Amino acid sequence: MSVKDEVIKLIQDLPDNVTVEDILYKLYVRARIDEGLSELDAGKGIIHSEAMERINKWLN
Repeated sequence: MSVKDEVIKLIQDLPDNVTVEDILYKLYVRARIDEGLSELDAGKGIIHSEAMERINKWLN
């Protein structure tokens, strides 16, 4: 499925009363998820325990 087809499907799956802002937000989230998955595929990710350590440092 092409990116265009995926975007069309994403929009078609939204409710009829969706706003332009809702559509843009969904596209933004999808783009960030795709970017993250690409980084993981390239070996740029971190393990879960390291992520949790970083989050704990930020919160404390």
